[in-house]
Amino acid sequence: MVGITSKIMIAEMRRQQQLSQGIVDGQTAISSGVSLTKPSQDVLAWVQLSEVGRAQAQQSAWQSNISYGSARAGNAEANLSEMDNLLKRAQELVTSARNGSLNDTSRAALTEELSTIRATVNELLNQKDYQGTPVFDDGQSVLVPVSRGLNLAVVGTRQEISEGIDVNGTPMSIDDILGQSIAAIQTGGDAGMEAALKAVQAAQGHIVLEQAKQGVRADRLETVGDRLTDVDLDLGDRREDLESTNLQEVISRVQSQLLQLEAAQSAFARINRQTLFDLIR
Repeated sequence: MVGITSKIMIAEMRRQQQLSQGIVDGQTAISSGVSLTKPSQDVLAWVQLSEVGRAQAQQSAWQSNISYGSARAGNAEANLSEMDNLLKRAQELVTSARNGSLNDTSRAALTEELSTIRATVNELLNQKDYQGTPVFDDGQSVLVPVSRGLNLAVVGTRQEISEGIDVNGTPMSIDDILGQSIAAIQTGGDAGMEAALKAVQAAQGHIVLEQAKQGVRADRLETVGDRLTDVDLDLGDRREDLESTNLQEVISRVQSQLLQLEAAQSAFARINRQTLFDLIR
């Protein structure tokens, strides 16, 4: 009988420990606002919460890629805009040279400014950001994963931007075109300057087209980024639904457990005050 009573007392002690732990868990849930902290509380909800967590981690990686791509796209747009301005200025210089009589001083000034434009365009084409990443890709655009099964090219290549410009059926590069303009001004022939002007105009038109393409890339990144933000908000709501505390329910449970524990401890104290003979009667 004593053995049976001892087992009952041990079981009661365990029950009280469980009640105490339940009260602590409930108080923690009330203060933190999170009730689901371990699988044993709700296995199905825990599995769903784990799946949401994995999805959020993937979403975060894609969002980082969007930010990276947007930064590169922004740099590319800025450089293309500057190249557009430089080529417009080159047109003005060639037009000025063609429409006026040049002396050695003015010819030297024009060729010097065109040489500076040529060098600046090359710098813009080969520029790198603070991390050493080229503003424009080389040979082939790097594809950036931005969602499941979707990889986007975020910038064009240097070759696409600076080469293959159709000048009267001949493919030329921007560097060649500006070099032709410098040579035409130095030579002073009207036919040469006319050809140079048309070539610079073709180069500037080509850059405008590349700006449009870059704008499309940037718009696609923004669209995908907005969609990821919407999905991330939905996942956040789902996570909150799964793990958040129902205050009314938890407070009610904690109050019930407190009453149970108080009653159990009171009964346990009375039993402990009894003698062995009282227990085996």
